[in-house]
Amino acid sequence: SWTSTTIATCVTRSLANVRAANPLQPQKGISTVIRVMPGKQKHGIKNISMSIENFIRDALYKPNDYIAYHVGRELAELHPGKSILEGRTWYFDLDAFVRAEQCSIIEQKSVFHHVKTEWMGIGKKQREQIQNSWLNVLWKGKLLDVILISWAESCYRGRHHWIIADDKKVAEDFFDAVCEWSCEVRGEILVYHNGCFEKNKDLFDSIKGATFDNLVLQGSLKHDIQNDFAQFFDSREIYERYGIPWKRGAIFIGPPGNGKTHTLKALINQLGKPCLYVRSFKSEHETEQEHMAEVFERARMAPCIVVLEDLDSMIDNSNRSFFLNELDGFQANTGVVVLATTNHPDKLDASILERPSRFDRKYHFHLPAQAERLAYLNNWNGNLQAELRVSEKGAAQVVSTTEGFSFAYLKELFVASMVHWMSDGRSKSMDDVLLAQTELLRQQMKIKAEEPER
Repeated sequence: SWTSTTIATCVTRSLANVRAANPLQPQKGISTVIRVMPGKQKHGIKNISMSIENFIRDALYKPNDYIAYHVGRELAELHPGKSILEGRTWYFDLDAFVRAEQCSIIEQKSVFHHVKTEWMGIGKKQREQIQNSWLNVLWKGKLLDVILISWAESCYRGRHHWIIADDKKVAEDFFDAVCEWSCEVRGEILVYHNGCFEKNKDLFDSIKGATFDNLVLQGSLKHDIQNDFAQFFDSREIYERYGIPWKRGAIFIGPPGNGKTHTLKALINQLGKPCLYVRSFKSEHETEQEHMAEVFERARMAPCIVVLEDLDSMIDNSNRSFFLNELDGFQANTGVVVLATTNHPDKLDASILERPSRFDRKYHFHLPAQAERLAYLNNWNGNLQAELRVSEKGAAQVVSTTEGFSFAYLKELFVASMVHWMSDGRSKSMDDVLLAQTELLRQQMKIKAEEPER
């Protein structure tokens, strides 16, 4: 029976053959590299060309657990005396390396070049990813062959690579260069979801707009958080001098809508360090423990900020011990900062909340008191046009009637009031509209509080 990988490759190649009059003929200006094997001069060129032509197709006909061995053995016979480096890792992102013009590639025209095109969204450029191909790579004046073959293992599709070079050091240096380039984040947030890493530029751009300037928090909380982490990243030498592990864990605690997420974004933006945002440790095919290990392995390429939002929804009795070992076990998390948030600290085990050296900083985000509500209102007022502003008397009334409102509810109050003011023909003052909307929101809050928790 054929695998799905074989079917996709065969269908795509068949379509290409129909459209091309002579598909195996190299295009003008692009040469095909053919090596003559020692001892086979008479028929060597023809034999090697034929071997390369169906190389990937023949490999994909093999059982999945035999493909890698088969390819390695065949390559060794085709290229005696050369160094062959095999591997399978998402860090070897040759496609991105090429897009960044770190190397040049020429597809081997005698081998079908199988490419998958991904739609990235409205108004965004489509992205191509090589699935199966034999490539000639020019890197730093060195010519290498790279074979890429994709197939499914344990229900998870992965791409294997083989690097062929004149000597082992060239192959290893090229492998290092591609992987190191892929590890770095440049104007992106590294997101972990469904067992995979993905670089997200849109998330990075949204974070760039978050600052502490327009953030209202109680007392010295805003200053303490900024100072704590800025000082931490500036103090590695001091930590090492006195034998103190250079790592940090902090958890933001409090009911929803009181600035935890805004503070996270502003802090990441201000610190400018690589950020790894974990959406979930769950996936369809692998365990949460395997994913936790993968996340922390990546984070240890420090310095790095790991963000775990709603930690209480990620950690349970089945994975807690493993998580704690990754957080504070034998592995040294040098330069790793773990920032977590929770709306429900009561759902977190004491081993997470109270054990020293795991989350050694706990910052509480309470509902805004009268002073914070007034400061928040003044921030809004200062950015509004004159006819939308609240009077001093109206501001005092709004502040006194919004006891128990979170910052999120205060924001909703202002937005809803402006929409109502505009749709009502601007016949009422903003003072009256705000007070009326305050009563409506309070009723909604009461109904929501009476609903059973899901």
